[in-house]
Amino acid sequence: MKLNILKGGLALLCFVLSNLVFGQKMTDEERAVRALDSAFWNTYNICEVDAMNKYFTDDIEFYHDKGGKMKGIDELVTTTKRNLCSDDNFRLRREAVEGTVKYFPMQSDGKIYGAILSGQHVFYILQKGKSPRLDGLARFTHLWLLTESGWKMSRVISYDHGPAPYVNKRVEVKLSKKELAEHVGSYMAPNAGRCTVTQSNGLLALEIGDKTYELHPESRNLFFQTNRDLTFEFVDNKMIVRENGDVVEEASRSK
Repeated sequence: MKLNILKGGLALLCFVLSNLVFGQKMTDEERAVRALDSAFWNTYNICEVDAMNKYFTDDIEFYHDKGGKMKGIDELVTTTKRNLCSDDNFRLRREAVEGTVKYFPMQSDGKIYGAILSGQHVFYILQKGKSPRLDGLARFTHLWLLTESGWKMSRVISYDHGPAPYVNKRVEVKLSKKELAEHVGSYMAPNAGRCTVTQSNGLLALEIGDKTYELHPESRNLFFQTNRDLTFEFVDNKMIVRENGDVVEEASRSK
């Protein structure tokens, strides 16, 4: 009985280990599809629209949960030129979310005829004179077909669009009560109205109406929120509020 249990356990262990090993091995087909998919997005990011043609089948279909559908390579290229790539001062940059992109081979009679890449990607807004701004998160599914002229993208589904989660990269410093007290007081803002700044557990607390926001110190005069790209700079009896680097509010300290 013990021997059978031991054999069964070893067999299970070998099965698990073999699947882990094989799961890590990438086939030539997968390597080719992933490389082409990556190359396509490189042309997308720099708006080389004519160069995108070589990645599509003539009957390419594109489905977007916010922007509708497009059918055929002519419509897709024309729409991309008109909407995405018509303004040199505005671009989008797409990046796949690391670890989310999965490969699924499509077979018929034991032969691979296509493949699906599916995962998540984020988009950055690029505007001249401004830092790239993380804007959106979505899911995608790409169907690649093995044609006489090689692998071609045949169907694209882009869905589940929403805001990208903010990742705070600012480093908080510790300020003394005396340093925090320099900014305590009442402020008047054009949009938000009267605001009150108080101290709270080594931070500043910004009160606007019935809402309170924690402000974390990055320096003696610069504070930030951890869940949004919002900064609060105290200078010359003013509180300057920036979102994504742009000034959105300038409140004056009340005397």
